[in-house]
Amino acid sequence: MEKKGLNLTLKIWRQENAKAKGQFVTYQVSNISPDCSFLEMLDILNEQLVDKIEKPICFDHDCREGICGMCSLYINGRPHGNDTGITTCQLHMRHFKDGDTIYIEPWRSKAFPIIKDLVVDRSAFDKIIQAGGYTSVNTGGAQDANAILIPKKNADLAMDAAACIGCGACVATCKNASAMLFVSAKVSQLALLPQGQVEARERVTAMVAKMDELGFGNCTNTRACEAECPKQIKISNIARLNREYLGAKFCS
Repeated sequence: MEKKGLNLTLKIWRQENAKAKGQFVTYQVSNISPDCSFLEMLDILNEQLVDKIEKPICFDHDCREGICGMCSLYINGRPHGNDTGITTCQLHMRHFKDGDTIYIEPWRSKAFPIIKDLVVDRSAFDKIIQAGGYTSVNTGGAQDANAILIPKKNADLAMDAAACIGCGACVATCKNASAMLFVSAKVSQLALLPQGQVEARERVTAMVAKMDELGFGNCTNTRACEAECPKQIKISNIARLNREYLGAKFCS
């Protein structure tokens, strides 16, 4: 039996640039397949707008496989929409009902200024990573895989932290627009491994300083970031970040 298509009302934030005044604009889409991804639904809308010689809606996307972190949309009041542990590109229209009204907005943060429509500038994250500097490595022949022994628990925790894709959902959902979950994940993935110990103190102090400089807010432990993170990064990483930071400050 053929699935019935969805008829939806979309209220989408349109804004020409960071300095322009933005507003919600209403669009109608019809006969949308429940098997469509959310981004495919926006593609269909943009095709309709282009056919009518109207400006298409700008939104970020890249891999569409939940890996790159580009698809940063606030959907009905939630980053990446009304599901858990997914990015926007993994959200399917079967999560909506026929006749629904869907509000679509960009991330809202001083550190993520709007470029156009639903696209924001997330280069602040890149600057934080750059501030962390490099990791010392030996440039000779490859070492034996067992040359550096790492407890499995630490290896697993490091891999979990490294799963962060830097999408910015943690910042978007935090009432303080804090980047602590992101920074803690990037610090933890190295702090847990012996390879990351050489520059550990310099790394954590530089990354926290850059985070503060860029205008991100403070963490007040509401755990909204953990709840909305598509890769389900744990706030235990924030506790580890605080320990690393205090240790670096007191031991310097």
